[in-house]
Amino acid sequence: MKLAVALKHELGKPDAPKVVASGRGSFAERIIEKADENDVPIHKDDNLASLLSKVSVSSFIPEELFEAVARVLAFVYRINNKISG
Repeated sequence: MKLAVALKHELGKPDAPKVVASGRGSFAERIIEKADENDVPIHKDDNLASLLSKVSVSSFIPEELFEAVARVLAFVYRINNKISG
């Protein structure tokens, strides 16, 4: 079954990324569709999505996931720099 988790992080803010949406099956498909519609980069990592799906929506990610999420954010920032620059 498909799983999707959406994160929000504002560059330059000290807060950890926050889970803003999480779902399985058709709801996961909808999260992915919304990301595509809004040009939000998508990074596929089933293991990380599984871990993040245990974090409540509107909650900051736990410290033990910082390193894994940092790799995803680095991926997103690289994509954004290529697109804008």
